[in-house]
Amino acid sequence: MNANMIVVVVMLLAVVYIMSRQSKKQRERQAEMQKNLAKGAKVTTIGGLHAVVDSVNEAEKTVDLDAEGVILTFDINALRKIESGATPAATTEEKPADKPEENDKP
Repeated sequence: MNANMIVVVVMLLAVVYIMSRQSKKQRERQAEMQKNLAKGAKVTTIGGLHAVVDSVNEAEKTVDLDAEGVILTFDINALRKIESGATPAATTEEKPADKPEENDKP
């Protein structure tokens, strides 16, 4: 084998190694995120649905989501983003749209 072939093989091995490390880190982040899943957490599914966790079934690996009063069951792997620590009681109040703030100038 010539030197060019060795360089190409080494580069391919480096790319495969880097890709496997990134994949492993992503799987670890996903597992940690799913481990911290609790009732009341705000989540986003892979389909873009924003909801609040109603219950978690570890045995079946499913989660029930409350999307504005509609309870839906999803596989835990279908969750894209979990905002841990968010509870339904911690929602912010919306101010009326017809009242401008004091700092707003006409």
